[in-house]
Parts: sequence; C-alpha cells; structure tokens
Amino acid sequence: MKTHSDEKTVVNPLISAGQLESLLSSEGVFVIDCRFKLEDVSYGRRAYQEGHIPGAVFLDLDEDLSSTIVPGETGRHPLPDPAVLEARLRELGMRNSDHVVVYDDSSSLHAARAWWLLVWLGHSKVQVLDGGLAAWRNRGGKTTNSMTVKAWPGNFVAQPVADMWVSSGEVLKHLDTPQWQLIDARAEPRFRGEHEPIDPVAGHIPGAICLPCSGNVDEQGRFLPAAELAKRFAALESNGELVAYCGSGVTACHNILAAAIAGLELPRLYAGSWSEWITDPSRPVAKV
Repeated sequence: MKTHSDEKTVVNPLISAGQLESLLSSEGVFVIDCRFKLEDVSYGRRAYQEGHIPGAVFLDLDEDLSSTIVPGETGRHPLPDPAVLEARLRELGMRNSDHVVVYDDSSSLHAARAWWLLVWLGHSKVQVLDGGLAAWRNRGGKTTNSMTVKAWPGNFVAQPVADMWVSSGEVLKHLDTPQWQLIDARAEPRFRGEHEPIDPVAGHIPGAICLPCSGNVDEQGRFLPAAELAKRFAALESNGELVAYCGSGVTACHNILAAAIAGLELPRLYAGSWSEWITDPSRPVAKV
C-alpha cells in the first residue's frame, strides 16, 4: 500500500487550455467536468448538459465526490468510499493509463477536490485545467451538449494512499503538539467567527492559521506562479507538518493543490473539516 511519503509532491498538477486543446484528440485523455454550486446543487449537472468540453464526463460533488452525510457524525462532504468511486470511474470509462484532466468554473475549487481524490486513489497522472472552463472558452475552445459515452470499458483500480488524510481524533491528539500545523482555507471572517453563513457554530480549530484559498488565484481564476504560492506557505512561519482543512473538506484541497504547484510537500487533509469538528461539543473552538 502506498503511503503519504510516496505522494509528497505531484509533478505538473496544472494544464493550460492550449495544452489541453492539443491533447484532446489523443487516445487516453479523460476529461472530468466538476462544476458545482453549494446554493444550487443541481447547477453542475444542468450546466454540463447545456455545454461542456468535448469528451468530458460529469462528476457531481455531492453524489460522486462525497459519501452520504451521517447527521451528528460527519461533515458536509465526507470522503467517498474508494470502491464506490472506483466503480463510478470505471462506469464512465476511466482506465489506469488515462491522462486525466479535471475542470470547473469556480477557480478550480471543486476541480481541486477531484484532483486530490484521484491522487489519493493512486492515480498520479491527473491535472487541473488552469482557469477552468472560462480559460477554455476564452481561447476559443468549443463546447458541446452531446453526452459522452466511452466506447471502451473502464479498468481503473483504486489504490488509496494510506495517510493523505487525517481524522478528527488525530487532529485532537495533535492540538497541543508542534508536530502539525493546521491551515484553514476559509475566508478570514469565518475563521475569526465573525460571520458564519453555513455551519451552526462559528470559529476555528484552536492553533490553526488562516490561509484563505481565494488567495491562490488571480482575478481570472488562474493559479499564481509557483514562486508566489511558495511565499504564501513560507509566510506561515510553522515548522510542523501542514494539515489542511476548511468548512467541509472541499476547498482545503485547493490549498493542497497550491502546495503541489509550489513544489512543496503535500499537506495532509483533515477530511471532515470544520463541519465535522463541531458535531462534537466537547471539541474545543477558538475565535479571534
């Protein structure tokens, strides 16, 4: 079984619209549309049906990239069962040898989740379309409303990396040690507990540092250069291993992707994140 140390860095996690265009007609390119809106959960599938990159298949954040919520126990987007996601990817025609490209239309917030999941499942040849669907369209890339059906059976085999993510129990155990440094991907008002539009409890996990994922990209939704992203992480002034979290374990993946682009060791993911942490009132909450 692979371990976290085997996946410390990921080579070339981004692909440009131009690079994708040149690859699109090649054998073995598997494109995934991950569009989603929390305030309109049917948006992604509807948008896909209206127009998507030719050949792309659709994966839904709630239905495919997460498992069922258990009230009072899990966060809002629990990690999917590897076997279930493996079966879904096979159903869509994904093969072990495929070069996978994922995209969305929200500054890669949801594509980063798909990217992380595929890396976790042992598929290293996966990239995020930098700038998403807007970058594709701005380049003149065509879209289609034809449903994609692969002419071959998928054979993807999931090989989960053992310790890319951590549990709430592990986080609680490390709260008072210097071994781990939690980084929170949410906006600063949510981190400080001043404004909480989604979860029933405001604040953050004690000892965490706020590193809003919105700062990873420019105004066009493209990731900052690697050197600038590296500076963001260097400014954290922490010697501990980074552990990323957010509201539900989705946008935390954006910070992990940013670390990969910067050429840094991948932070672990606290998969349950804030929405899981607060299900147990005995877990400490901080506000600043």
